[in-house]
Amino acid sequence: MYSRKIWPVPAQEFMSYRAIEEKRSVALVTSGPAWEAVKYKLNLPIVWQTDVKMATTDYWDSLMENFKGEVIYAVGGGLTADAAKYMAVKQGLEVVCLPTALSVDAITAWSSAIRVDGCVKYIPTKIVDKLVIDFEVIAQAPSFIRAAAICDLLSIATGRWDWKFAEEKGKNTPETKFIPYIDHMAASILDGAIDCAEAAGRGDQEGLKQLFDCIILETQMLNQIGHARPEEGSEHYFAYLAENLVGSGKPHANLVCPGILIMATIQGQNIVSLKRAMKHCNIPLNTIPNDAIEKTLKRLPNYSAEHGLLYGIAHGLKKDDWEKLSFNGILK
Repeated sequence: MYSRKIWPVPAQEFMSYRAIEEKRSVALVTSGPAWEAVKYKLNLPIVWQTDVKMATTDYWDSLMENFKGEVIYAVGGGLTADAAKYMAVKQGLEVVCLPTALSVDAITAWSSAIRVDGCVKYIPTKIVDKLVIDFEVIAQAPSFIRAAAICDLLSIATGRWDWKFAEEKGKNTPETKFIPYIDHMAASILDGAIDCAEAAGRGDQEGLKQLFDCIILETQMLNQIGHARPEEGSEHYFAYLAENLVGSGKPHANLVCPGILIMATIQGQNIVSLKRAMKHCNIPLNTIPNDAIEKTLKRLPNYSAEHGLLYGIAHGLKKDDWEKLSFNGILK
């Protein structure tokens, strides 16, 4: 048995952001649109504020010039949470996260995602010390981002397929060996996400609560096994590479969801329920041009190997696997 730390999920409080009382001086990490959406609800003693736009450690370090504050508040989505966790470690402070939408699962993770040499890498930072959820705020978020974190649950469909495929090919390490009961658990979380997609997508608070619970369950499951094989595979690799071709700035779900549908099709899976869930959550599926999709699929095997990504169907893709696919049909 190898030695490692098992992280918990963050402490969670469900409450109105108006009810937050903070006596410590606040360093605010946010994004413009997110802050504009909720600043009228918050009465925080802010002494320092930054607007995060990129995911690199050099950039985050540069933002901390003249840093002040006794506690960090992350207001927004995954990028602000990841940056705030990094800054909290550097400054030795607690971080409180106030998401304005359920856009990605970064708000519950102990790592931060950064871009290095055209790929996403996860660096250990910390979990947020408190995760406060105001479902009224999340319900009022723009429809395309409100429940977009479902992408990191729907990717279980392709991720667990890759995990089993890698086991059959003898490509899993001892630390990432296929575990049938975890696979079944992941499938149940996927079912829970699909079940709540329609309600969450329209802003129903019970539906959003179920989606949030699925994110928490997924996070703790991955924490327990020490890797993300049941949830992250070739669909995420597709998204990482496609981002290089279409440029940064697109929401995470807009890249991952097309990857899920295309990879699931290549894997031979039925994509009807996956696509329906994406549409219920108002995630655009047509933001990657067809020529960029073709270039991504063509380059994906070498890209996956070069960046040491865990083995999946992406590593052995051949033109025969995708050249006859109708991308417009899959993503319409």
